[in-house]
Amino acid sequence: MKTRQPVYLQTHRDGLLQSKIWAANEMLLSCEICPHRCRVDRRHGELGICHTGDKPVVASFGPHFGEEDPLVGERGSGTIFFSYCNLFCIFCQNWEISHGGEGEEIDLEDLAAIMLRLQAQGCHNINFVTPSHQVPMILAALPQAIAGGLRVPLVYNSGGYDAVETLRLLDGVIDIYMPDFKFWEETVAAALCNARDYPEVARQAHKEMHRQVGDLALDERGIAYRGLLVRHLVLPDGLAGTREIMRFLAQEISPQTYVNVMGQYRPCGQAYQHPSLAKFLTAQEHREAQQMAREAGLTRLDQRDKLFRWL
Repeated sequence: MKTRQPVYLQTHRDGLLQSKIWAANEMLLSCEICPHRCRVDRRHGELGICHTGDKPVVASFGPHFGEEDPLVGERGSGTIFFSYCNLFCIFCQNWEISHGGEGEEIDLEDLAAIMLRLQAQGCHNINFVTPSHQVPMILAALPQAIAGGLRVPLVYNSGGYDAVETLRLLDGVIDIYMPDFKFWEETVAAALCNARDYPEVARQAHKEMHRQVGDLALDERGIAYRGLLVRHLVLPDGLAGTREIMRFLAQEISPQTYVNVMGQYRPCGQAYQHPSLAKFLTAQEHREAQQMAREAGLTRLDQRDKLFRWL
């Protein structure tokens, strides 16, 4: 079996990782880490929309077997759930973490130790969940993790609301990008999350991610080691703009984009405040969304069976 090394190892050997850490740390002085550009001094106690300072805040971690098959393999994806978020969707299924900030502030040494622990448990990758506002901390913890023997791919599992400038700092660090593409229309984004400009930001972020890592590549076992994997949660009444998003991915990213057209929407959080979100997605709506993806020209669709409430 061919041995493939994660890209961050070469970046570290070339001495480039430290300059990325320094640049990200400087960005915290007037924070522009994410597209909100709060410009607060996170290194000296000021907090912006993400409610996070200059240390990692982690809600939970462990092997995860509910991710896409190319990430899970036989031993699971090593997920690290960061607390808070930069989107605050009203229907979030991780409400306690994203809105409530459930979790604990830890040191960089602890974050590095978590990565190594997950690798020691046999996880195929380290999967950073909701990392957009904690990029500087991830970068800063990496040298210690590498020194401790970290050798598995890094997954950047974000909501898709990522600043291109920050993503460029991650070029040569992240092996697998796994962003959501949530909404196509600005009016929908404005109503459902804290970012009216989400659609345009997400389009640019997806382009940059694909530029860095290309289409999803799998090893001989069917496990991903590099590339882009896109998630799209289908919303009731076509609210997410699925057809347009699938066309964008096929035409402006790649027809070989690996896409998970997710059908597990259920009302959570404050979804009851929106008439379309106060109900479950139907089986027919999910089938139609998958057909939209195929009609757009996408052929690499996640095929795992999932549990839904069929209405």
